Amino acid sequence: MIAISVYSLSILQDSCSASTVSLPESLLFVSTLDGNLHAVNKRCGSIKWTLKEGKPAFLPDPNDGSLYSLGGKNNEGLTKLPFTIPELVQASPCRSSDGILYMGKKQDVWYVVDVLTGEKQQTLTSSFAEMLCPSSSLLYLGRTEYTITMYDTKSRELRWNATYSDYASTLPDDDTKYKMAHFVSNGDGLVVTVDSETGDVRWAQNYNSPVVAMYIWQREGLRKVPHTNVAVETLRYFTFTSGEMGRITQWKSTLYVGKYSTSLYASPSLVHDGVTVVVSEPLLASYFCNERASGQPYSAPCLHTVKVTMPCCRYRSCSAFWLEDESSIVRIGNITFNPRDVLGHGAEGTIVYRGQFDNRPVAVKRILPECFSFADREVQLLRESDEHPNVIRYFCTERDRQFQYIAIELCSATLQEYVEQKDFNRHGLEPVTLLQQTMSGLAHLHSLSIVHRDLKPHNILVSMPNAHGRVRAMISDFGLCKKLAVGRHSFSRRSGVPGTEGWIAPEVLSEDVAHNPTCKVDIFSAGCVFYYVVSQGSHPFGKSLQRQANILFGAYSLALLQPDRHDIVAMNLIEQMLSMEPGKRPSAERVLKHPFFWTLEKQLQFFQDVSDRIEKEPLDGPIVRQLERGGRAVVKGDWREHITVPLQTDLRKFRSYKGGSVRDLLRAMRNKKHHYRELPNEVQETLGSIPDDFVSYFTSRFPHLLLHTHLAMRTCALELFFSTCRYAAVGSPPRSCPYGNLRCGDIDAVRFLFSQLIGRCYCLITCASYL
Repeated sequence: MIAISVYSLSILQDSCSASTVSLPESLLFVSTLDGNLHAVNKRCGSIKWTLKEGKPAFLPDPNDGSLYSLGGKNNEGLTKLPFTIPELVQASPCRSSDGILYMGKKQDVWYVVDVLTGEKQQTLTSSFAEMLCPSSSLLYLGRTEYTITMYDTKSRELRWNATYSDYASTLPDDDTKYKMAHFVSNGDGLVVTVDSETGDVRWAQNYNSPVVAMYIWQREGLRKVPHTNVAVETLRYFTFTSGEMGRITQWKSTLYVGKYSTSLYASPSLVHDGVTVVVSEPLLASYFCNERASGQPYSAPCLHTVKVTMPCCRYRSCSAFWLEDESSIVRIGNITFNPRDVLGHGAEGTIVYRGQFDNRPVAVKRILPECFSFADREVQLLRESDEHPNVIRYFCTERDRQFQYIAIELCSATLQEYVEQKDFNRHGLEPVTLLQQTMSGLAHLHSLSIVHRDLKPHNILVSMPNAHGRVRAMISDFGLCKKLAVGRHSFSRRSGVPGTEGWIAPEVLSEDVAHNPTCKVDIFSAGCVFYYVVSQGSHPFGKSLQRQANILFGAYSLALLQPDRHDIVAMNLIEQMLSMEPGKRPSAERVLKHPFFWTLEKQLQFFQDVSDRIEKEPLDGPIVRQLERGGRAVVKGDWREHITVPLQTDLRKFRSYKGGSVRDLLRAMRNKKHHYRELPNEVQETLGSIPDDFVSYFTSRFPHLLLHTHLAMRTCALELFFSTCRYAAVGSPPRSCPYGNLRCGDIDAVRFLFSQLIGRCYCLITCASYL
C-alpha cells in the first residue's frame, strides 16, 4: 500500500532549475518509445540533455520485448506469446511447425556521451569507431538492438519485422534501497515520481513519448529501476484531482494497445474501477492488418473487425477482444468489397481489397483518416492523368466515418510478380514492350507536370486480360506524386523524402539546397526498374541493405547484361538513366526513342535510311567522319571476313566494298535488301527472311553496329528526313504530322503523301522519330 499526497510542485521545480548537474549519480535516465534517452534531474525530473536515436521499427511491448498475437486458431483474442523478441533472436534461425521461418539479428553499440551536455562523443561498434573528442567526464552507454524477421514459406512473403532495443543495465544492488516509485502512462509521456516512504509526489513531467524504461547510474554503469504502467486517464485523475492514488488492490490489470507512428504496441497497464466502457470499432485488427507491407510489422492471422473493451473513450487500454462477422460484404456508397479478399497492403496502413463498382471488378484502397489529405491529392491526380492506357484508371471515391475508399482499375499482378514468378502467364507481354509501355505512361505524367516520385516494381501493375487476351503495363500508386506549379520544373524537399529506399534518386537525399529535384528523379528510378526487368530480378545498386548507400556514391553494376546486340543497347540506355547528374539523364520522351525499343523492322529501315542519307556525302565530310570514327572496332577490322561465303561471293560480282568502313557495310546491307528477290537462292538462305532474320544476320556478327550508327547520326536529328512520321514505335503518343493536318490514323493518306515526296511507299507508319 502506498499513500500519496499532492503538494505544490512549482517551488521544487524552481529550486532545481538553478542547480547544475555534474555527476551521473545525480541523474535519472528515462528511455522513451521514440528511441530517445533523456538524462533528467532526480529531484525534479527536468531534462538536462537528450540522446536522440532513430525511431524503432516496431515495439510489440516496448518494456521488455514481449509479443502479443491477435486471433489464433480458436480466435482466443489478444494473447501473450511464450517468448520475447530477444529470446527469438537467441533461438534463430528456427522454423515453426506451420512453416514460418524466423531470422534474428543482434547488434551492439556503445555511445560515449559527455555527461554535462549529452553530446555524443564517440560511437563504438564491432566494425566502426568514431573519433573521440577529449572531455572531462564521459558516460559509456551500451545499447543492444534485437531484430526478428518472419518469413512465410507457404505464401512466400515477408510476414513481419519487429525490433526491440534496450540499454545495457542490471537491477539495483540489493544493499541499495531505491526510495522512489515511478508511475508512467501508456498513452503519452507522463511520469509521476513518488516518495515510496511518505507517498508524497516529488515531481511530474511529460516527455512527449511513452516511457519504456528508467535507469540510474551506479558503479560505472546503468541500473534499471522499476516503473509501473498506469492508464493515462487513471494517472491524471488520481494524481491531480483526487489527491490520492488509492489502494493497489482496487486496481485491475489490463492490456493497453496504442499506436505509435504506423505501428501498434501492447503493454500491461493498471486501471481503476469505474471508468471502463465498451466501444465497437474496427480498431485493433485493422491496424494489425495494415502492417503487412514489406519492412512493416505484421501480426497474424489478419482479422478485420473486433470489439474493444477500453477504460475510457479517449485512450485505448484494452481488456478484452472478440470477433464479429468477417464474412459479410461491405457496401460504402457505390463500392462493395469483401474484407477477407485482401489484394495487398501499402504504406501508412493502406489495405487494398478486391471489390466492385457499378458491377465492374475493381481494386478498393482503404485509407486511414490521417492520410485523407494525401488520398484527396491522389484522386485529383488520377482524375487528371488516367486517360492514358498505361496509367491506372480511377473510378470513384467514397468515405464513411472511419475510412476513405478509392476504387481503381483491377489488375492481375505487379511487375515484381511478372519478373520473379517463373510460371507467371505474361499473355504475350514481352519485357521490352512492358518497359516501353511503362515509359509511355511516365511520359504522359511528365507532360502534365506530374512527378511520380515512387516508381518501383511494386507500383507498376499488369492489367487484367482484355477480350483479346492481351495485357498492358500501368503506373499506379499516386500517393507520393507531386504536381509542379505552372512554370516550375522542380519541387522542394520540405515535405520530406519521397519514395522507397533503394529506388530513390541521389539528388533527393542530397544536402545541396541550391538545386531542388526535378522529374528526372523518375528517370533514375525507371533506370533501376529497367535493369531489374532485363536482368530478371537484380538491382543495379546491389542488395537491399546497401542499395541506398550505393546510390549516394553512384556505385552500380550492370554485370548481368551480356555483350551481345541487345544488351549493349540496353546498357547504354540504363547508364544514361542512372547518371548521378540529373541533367544528363534523358527525358521520358527521349527514352522512348532509344534503339532499345526498336523492332527489327525499324532497325532495318534505319540502316537503309542512314545509307541513303550518306550515299553522296564526301568521305572527308563531318557526317561520314563521325560515322567512321571508331568504326574499325565496330566492323571487327574487316567486316567482309565475318560474313558467310555465299554473301562474299555475291558482293564481289557487282562492286568493291571497303572492309574497314561502316558506310560500306551499311551500303551492302541496303543493296542486298533492295535486291533481295533477285539474289541467288543460297544467298537468300544464308541471309534469311526479311526483316527479322536479315537484320539478325548482321547485328549478331556486329553487335555494336546499331548503337554506333545511332550515336553517330544524332547530328542529323533535326533533319526532316529523320524526324517525320515514317518510323514505327508502338506506344508513342500521337502528334501532329509535319505534312499537313494528318494524324497517325491517316495511314493511307500518309502512305500516299510519302510515295509522292520521296518515291517510296511505307506499310507501317506512326508518329515517331529515330533520333
